[in-house]
Amino acid sequence: MTDTATSPRPPEELDSVVIRFAGDSGDGMQLAGDRFTSVSAVFGNDLATFPDFPAEIRAPAGTLAGVSAFQVHISDHDILTPGDAPNVLVAMNPAALRSNLGDLPRGATLIVNADAFDDRALGKAGYASNPLTDGSLAGYRVYEVPMTSLTQEAAKEAGAKPRDAERAKNFFALGLLSWMYHRPLEPTLAWTEKRFADRPLVAQTNILALRAGWNFGETAELFESSYEVHPADLAPGTYTNVTGNTALAWGLVAASQLAKLPLFLGSYPITPASDILHELSKHKSFGVRTLQAEDEIAGVGAALGAAFGGHLGVTTTSGPGFSLKSETIGLALTLELPLVVVDIQRAGPSTGMPTKPEQADLLQAMYGRHGEAPVPVVAAMSPAHCFEAAIEACRIALRYRTPVVLLSDGYLANGAEPWRLPDVADLPDISVTFATEANHTGEDGEPVFWPYLRDPETLARPWALPGTPGLEHRLGGLEKQDGTGNVSYDPANHERMVRLRAAKVAGIARDIPPVAVDDPSGEADLLVLGWGSTYGAIAAACRRLRARGRQVAHAHLVHLNPFPSNLGDVLSRYRQVVVPENNLGQLVKLVRAEFLVDAQPITKVQGVPFRAGEVEAALAAFLEGRRDQRGNR
Repeated sequence: MTDTATSPRPPEELDSVVIRFAGDSGDGMQLAGDRFTSVSAVFGNDLATFPDFPAEIRAPAGTLAGVSAFQVHISDHDILTPGDAPNVLVAMNPAALRSNLGDLPRGATLIVNADAFDDRALGKAGYASNPLTDGSLAGYRVYEVPMTSLTQEAAKEAGAKPRDAERAKNFFALGLLSWMYHRPLEPTLAWTEKRFADRPLVAQTNILALRAGWNFGETAELFESSYEVHPADLAPGTYTNVTGNTALAWGLVAASQLAKLPLFLGSYPITPASDILHELSKHKSFGVRTLQAEDEIAGVGAALGAAFGGHLGVTTTSGPGFSLKSETIGLALTLELPLVVVDIQRAGPSTGMPTKPEQADLLQAMYGRHGEAPVPVVAAMSPAHCFEAAIEACRIALRYRTPVVLLSDGYLANGAEPWRLPDVADLPDISVTFATEANHTGEDGEPVFWPYLRDPETLARPWALPGTPGLEHRLGGLEKQDGTGNVSYDPANHERMVRLRAAKVAGIARDIPPVAVDDPSGEADLLVLGWGSTYGAIAAACRRLRARGRQVAHAHLVHLNPFPSNLGDVLSRYRQVVVPENNLGQLVKLVRAEFLVDAQPITKVQGVPFRAGEVEAALAAFLEGRRDQRGNR
């Protein structure tokens, strides 16, 4: 008989896995998930993440309201979403288990911190009995690991007190999952030493917990197998792992360099946009100036003042702040100065659910100002695409002298994916030319400067820096005379100016790419039209349907005002047009009004993004006639 007790079992190879870390908001689940993600990115996997923060800032510990989760999908091939459901759930306490168990498919792996399942914690989570002993988890592969006590035991070597050592249990879980999925420890060890360099006891405690988790997996003989997900076959290049907010901030820095203008950000902290302010504040070496204003109105006002002074003016916010900025956006529109307004959308109205994503600010971006006040609207569609979207919003603002709204949301802002660094030579030249001399001849034959004498191609007015000799001019919120910029109450002039401003925005359609359609067979009858963060779920759903022999086409909009010039022709080619949105059907309203197309909505407003399976099922219902043209089942 062969003794195999000490023979290492070869890892089971997987093409992908979805892991969710869940625990109390103080358990460090976001940190554990972020570190696992970063190591997977270095390893070469394709990945997508979904951090899910509690809506309550300080919910009572151990309660359902305080649960924080981080889901990461890693694979050896191209993926588009963080996964519909976790294959593995790490639950650090009963509340985390109860909040997330409903998403776990039968047969999936459940790893629980057994030390946390005492009577008090079970009561806080609303359990009448212990799920670890009452048989309710019989349909899962359950591994009970005493993470708290094992962490405390490991930390004794560093001299950490038991209560302080307990805080490192997230590193124990990270070490265990790193062993399970063959993630190297070295990058996390190096990060920990650097991150806690000024607190050596904390660094050593976390390192000991990380190694203890790895060693437990390797020696406990508790797990049936370890697993390996090979690197993905990605296009050649240099990659880094980015969140949407980081990519957007880098895009703004890149835009300022491409425009050869200093960047000014006027902002007021608000979830989930604050990280852009934090990131930009690190880049003073690129001429970036950041102002944390006293309120939202001051933030946008300062950005508009910076634009008047020749800067690339930017303000960042979320839905509530966007509402407060509307009057100043209207001022920027009538001044015809470039301004980029970044709205990281969240669930509303009012304070709503601050940490939860939604796509419900589209109509506000389109119409949320008094008077006839059209502005261009650009929407990012993935975390990495936030970089390109930021540059495009800046390009339009600078070229057309107009405020531009850039839409992202909490899902993109906090989610992460690998991003291939672009070749700087491939980025667009968006540099601007300031007015330096008079552009008109006055009645006395002398040269004068008219601030509203427009470029015949773009209808943009000249941009003159304050203090330029001979180019003195006035700007203000009152209606101006075309050309001279003098205050005018003439009815005909007002209509002319309104139409000119509208024509300027409409003319941007000539300067943006046509909408592309993903329709491999060319035989689809149904077009799925999306915008923003629904991209991943829609594209993944279309892939699944095509794999089943169903033909669907997909078009995704980046430019929402104006629409691409070919959108009407594209819509007319399909018998059915379906629009998935995380709102109650805002793009549907715009498409119906603009193109008289009977587009049908697929809507979800739960503070969580679409899953690919949800979109797939809804599209299948349309294809099979289980939903009619009105979307009724």
